[in-house]
Amino acid sequence: MSSAIHPKDVLFQAERPIPALPVVDHYCGSEKLIRKALALQASMAGPGSALFDVTCDCEDGAPAGREAEHAAMCADLIMSDDNRYGRVGARIHDVTHAHWRADLEILIPRAGKRLPFVTLPKARSAADVRVQLACLRELETKAGLPATIPLHVLIETHGALAEVQQIAAIEGVESIDFGLMDFVSAHHGAIPGSAMQSPGQFEHPLVVRAKCEISAAALAHGVVPAHNVTTELSDTAAIYADARRARQQFGYLRMWSIHPNQITPILEAMRPDGSEVEIAADILCAAQDASWGPIRHLGKLHDRASYRYYWELLERARATGMALPDIAAQRFF
Repeated sequence: MSSAIHPKDVLFQAERPIPALPVVDHYCGSEKLIRKALALQASMAGPGSALFDVTCDCEDGAPAGREAEHAAMCADLIMSDDNRYGRVGARIHDVTHAHWRADLEILIPRAGKRLPFVTLPKARSAADVRVQLACLRELETKAGLPATIPLHVLIETHGALAEVQQIAAIEGVESIDFGLMDFVSAHHGAIPGSAMQSPGQFEHPLVVRAKCEISAAALAHGVVPAHNVTTELSDTAAIYADARRARQQFGYLRMWSIHPNQITPILEAMRPDGSEVEIAADILCAAQDASWGPIRHLGKLHDRASYRYYWELLERARATGMALPDIAAQRFF
């Protein structure tokens, strides 16, 4: 029956939907911290899905001279039974580093079939992204992988920010991430160090401009904008405040974490309001019953434009571990 058509099959025929990714991307550099993160990921998981991603850091996490050994360790952990949900990605070295190709040559044959994404740091241009993407696709083909691996691209240089719209438009890019620390450093002291933390990171005009341009470019191309880390490690209220401001004022749908203390506050800050989730469920169920034609709900008209908004809100609620109204959970998930 047409009334039973799923939202995914009817609401995004003319545009690219935003991928429904976990709202936290938790970075780990050492084997000990990766294992700890995997245990936490399992303990916090919702029904059949992880509430946060884990990223194995083959860039900053790799000891100098032991890059190959580190990448192999990451590949082994990605393929291990401890990776229960298939949400463990990897960040490789940047395109100017001598080891970036070797990172991929180690990771893809060994762990490519379980990699949900590969993160590229310090791109200077869209051309840099395409160079690393071409290598990734070549190795995927050689490994006989059944699907391509999405790219997450860090924007932390002047050149990448200047071409962020082009980067977001590249086929295969799933997330555009802001690298605040390197971005501020790239200004050679013109931006004060106070802009690396709050409140400066949300107030300095050059940083605000970068955050807005990255978020706008990502959203315009159906890509997830991911916010930079907060330097606060213990004050959960401050961590929550940073994540909430990134979500509410700058449109970021995902945020990096570098310490286990940051995961829960970010999750909570990224959650939609509970009353809006109830409204979304009511509107989407009524819309499905009306074969996705216009409806009237609480005296207001709704059509496919608002249906898209409420559907993605419902997906974000689920991705952050919120309990959905039973009827919406049964119909849509």
